[in-house]
Amino acid sequence: MSAISVEAAAVRRPILGPLWLQVLIGAILGIVFGIVAPKAAADTALLAEGFVKLIRMLLAPVIFLTVVVGIARMGNLREVGRVGLKAILYFEILSTISLVIGVLAADIVKPGAGLHVDPSTLNADLVAGYAHSAQEMTLQGFLLNLIPSSITQAFAQNNMLQIILFAVLFGVVLSQLREKVQPLLDIFDQLMTALFGVVRVVMYLAPLAAFGGMAFTIGKYGLGSVVALGEFVLCCYVASALFVIVVLGLAARVAGISLFALLRYLREELLVVFSTSSSEAVLPQVMEKLEAIGCPRTVVGLVVPAGITFNADGTAIYLSLAALFIAQATGTPLTTTQELVILLVLMLTSKGSAGVAGAGFVTLAATLATMNTIPLAGIVLLLGVDRFVNPPRALINVIGNSLGTIVVALWENDFDRAKARDIMR
Repeated sequence: MSAISVEAAAVRRPILGPLWLQVLIGAILGIVFGIVAPKAAADTALLAEGFVKLIRMLLAPVIFLTVVVGIARMGNLREVGRVGLKAILYFEILSTISLVIGVLAADIVKPGAGLHVDPSTLNADLVAGYAHSAQEMTLQGFLLNLIPSSITQAFAQNNMLQIILFAVLFGVVLSQLREKVQPLLDIFDQLMTALFGVVRVVMYLAPLAAFGGMAFTIGKYGLGSVVALGEFVLCCYVASALFVIVVLGLAARVAGISLFALLRYLREELLVVFSTSSSEAVLPQVMEKLEAIGCPRTVVGLVVPAGITFNADGTAIYLSLAALFIAQATGTPLTTTQELVILLVLMLTSKGSAGVAGAGFVTLAATLATMNTIPLAGIVLLLGVDRFVNPPRALINVIGNSLGTIVVALWENDFDRAKARDIMR
């Protein structure tokens, strides 16, 4: 995962134009196709889902090798603990702010106030699966789920939390046997180089994925579903934009980094995220690019995986906004104290659902079930527009984790500003 590979790739000009332009054109064509031929467009999900599956196929080994090599190269376990604590502290502060922004947006705009939905008329069977998963989200269950039954099972199921735990333990051991295991670390480095080469090959399919993702969304759900709950969707996008501009913009300014330059640098990855609604689809490329602009591999190897669990800022905005939206739509009055309790519960449940399929709905179901005030069946109201509010959630998660990695590297006095300026200009 070297800077040279990224810079060399940037010099070569693709025949069809830069990848970000190809992805943008693919997304626009997908929207048009979804509007013109919705029935045919509804079958294009294969393109986006296939692309995401190809990336997910590589995630487990990429995360494992990055964490192991990052910790092993540090050697000093105090340094490992210090970087980890700084990352978690930064992520928790940002996650809390994002939850508060979601609550404030709901209180100010009140997107669900005019719906007047009777909870008894909602089909709770549609969210029964999420409710069942939410019941299993206990602290004891979460802690036990961190430990895989076997190493092979963790990799086979792509369980990131379990893979990260094993990688941390393995990396700690290697850090204590550094000279003896140097050949093994060199092999791991070569494996990472090969894996990121595969990632770059897969990325050639990104324009097709963008076309399929946007065509499927428009063709399957139609613009009508957005109009029906348009105020909620708009509120979600505006709150997300404010978080990026104000909160992340302020964090970048304090760190002495241009947020706009970072967004421009990651434009290809962000366009893929927006089109596929998946932050996982670009995780390997983002890690490679962060190292290329001066973040040390040791920091990238610890902070980015930690961000998967502790820094889902976009999801946090959606969760707090969605909880209050359901309360407003079903006519459930909430006191200020109850809203604060929702925030506290979400701070816990949003971490416990990391890596769970349909994590957003599972976390929301767990929160509402814990409160026992807002009707759980109200989640049904969001099923039709969830796909439309996925893009900003995934975008913020990627932007927040990228900036967080840079901030921690700066905090460690281990970030090459000159290199970053040269590459991101």
